[in-house]
Amino acid sequence: MSSRNPGIDLDLEWIAKVKVNHPAVLRRAQQIQSRRAVKKEWQAAWLLRAVTCIDLTTLSGDDSPSNVYRLCFKAKHPIREDLLKSMNMHNKGITTAAVCVYPSRVSDAVNALEAAKCCIPVASVATGFPAGQTPLKARLEEIRVAVENGAREIDVVINRTLALTGQWEELYKEICQFREACGEAHLKTILAVGELGSFTNIYKASLVSMMAGSDFIKTSTGKESVNATFPVALVMVRAIREYFWRTGYKVGFKPAGGIRSAKESISWLSLMKEELGDDWVKPQLFRLGASTLLADIERQIFHYVTGRYAAYHELPMS
Repeated sequence: MSSRNPGIDLDLEWIAKVKVNHPAVLRRAQQIQSRRAVKKEWQAAWLLRAVTCIDLTTLSGDDSPSNVYRLCFKAKHPIREDLLKSMNMHNKGITTAAVCVYPSRVSDAVNALEAAKCCIPVASVATGFPAGQTPLKARLEEIRVAVENGAREIDVVINRTLALTGQWEELYKEICQFREACGEAHLKTILAVGELGSFTNIYKASLVSMMAGSDFIKTSTGKESVNATFPVALVMVRAIREYFWRTGYKVGFKPAGGIRSAKESISWLSLMKEELGDDWVKPQLFRLGASTLLADIERQIFHYVTGRYAAYHELPMS
């Protein structure tokens, strides 16, 4: 993980001056998405980098210890060993960046990873995920319980009502309390961009989250109708860039929700490299929140190594 963002005092004057050029954002996002894809060994290299940035996630109502154990095994062995050997990458320690689960499954994930002698961090969603509509006291307690059970990263959801009504001071105070409850655990703040109304609001919410000490800002819960899109991401990463220029603190970015194809993962890495630089194409400052993306990446790696696409039974853990 990155070094911590200590946060700064809330700067309402900075927030009030925010204006986002909507057409320019759409043009730039389209430009990034329409780039010619990299091929062959360059594509394979980018895909392996993407694997190391994935927060491998299960957030289903039917989550159980057994499928959390299975997820943790996949996090430790994301690509079949023989495929990595063919690429001479079997001894590079390639794992996913983290495993992300509900608070009640944190101890299952921690136990599974310890049993596998694996130091991948466990991330937990919290604060009334996905709606964030529970009382503040309960949201803070949920963070504390997840941390006590071994979570090293906490993905919190903001109170969208505060952002929609411009109550930036109240939002700042809530996130500061989330940060305090996290203790040594890293704080990833989910903006739920599909419910924030405008690019300007998304930029402002990004700034407030970073001022309050978020180590990462994240697009979505994955449960909204609009999740991780390139225009929204561009707005958020430009906020990260401005915050870095003004404060010297690097804040990470995590798109989540609807990211399913290997090709998309390369576009996301390309966006980060072009807008923020090389530091932001590493798991310390960039994560992909995904549950099914890894399956397509492994399928593309299989094709690169063998020249054919895998049958379903050949990648049984995907």
